[in-house]
Amino acid sequence: MASPVAHAQVVAAPVEAANVTRFGYRVVKAYPHDPKAFTEGLFFLDGHLYESTGMEGASVIRRVDLDTGKVQRQFDLAPEYFGEGIAPWKDRIIGLTWKHGKAFVIGKASFALEGHLTYSGEGWGLTHDGQNLIMSDGTDRLRFLDPESFRPVRDVPVTIRGKPLDYLNELEWIDGAVYANIWQTDYIVRIDPRTGTVTGVVDLSGLLDHAPGKAGNVDVLNGIAYDAQTRRLFVTGKYWPALFEIELVEKPAN
Repeated sequence: MASPVAHAQVVAAPVEAANVTRFGYRVVKAYPHDPKAFTEGLFFLDGHLYESTGMEGASVIRRVDLDTGKVQRQFDLAPEYFGEGIAPWKDRIIGLTWKHGKAFVIGKASFALEGHLTYSGEGWGLTHDGQNLIMSDGTDRLRFLDPESFRPVRDVPVTIRGKPLDYLNELEWIDGAVYANIWQTDYIVRIDPRTGTVTGVVDLSGLLDHAPGKAGNVDVLNGIAYDAQTRRLFVTGKYWPALFEIELVEKPAN
């Protein structure tokens, strides 16, 4: 989501002690990733990786070749917009902005602008469950939205051990659950979309150490993409030089 200086005093909820399934990871493969990309949204569809980036004057929505990291198609947001999460819907891509309350709708094939949708509050992460779009706004809530009108359908408070878990960021729908980056942490949480209860915690500490070469001026972990056809899971971060295919490894219960 937001710029690196906003909310500088974030203190994450104590996910380390949560009474949920805990996962570590195994790196399957590292792929090239643009180290100038302030990654906000990520998804994988039909053999292609799609990514959105933030920062005013540098916000884009693009299709990227997974193996080379090269940009194949790109839509540039106007300089005043700070791009956020993206999600596919039918033959379109919907991309949020941080504080403008506007979502851009572009053609998935053409990458041409087809329209806008509006919403209240901030936009952070975006995914869908096949029926509704699911949006995060930096709080402890997931908003379920009608994908055609963007009207609210319902919202769900996310809790861990009965306590609210905020700073939900980039989102991905995987096997009936919402996976969410927790901003400014090395954690991804798995959320039951019906109740908002966190059912799993993924600890990705040390992942960047697996990047080839020097990491450089990196920022936080952010970006989850799932290839449903091959069941591959990809993650990256803002200004990271690599995108990782990982396998989740369940940790023994304490």
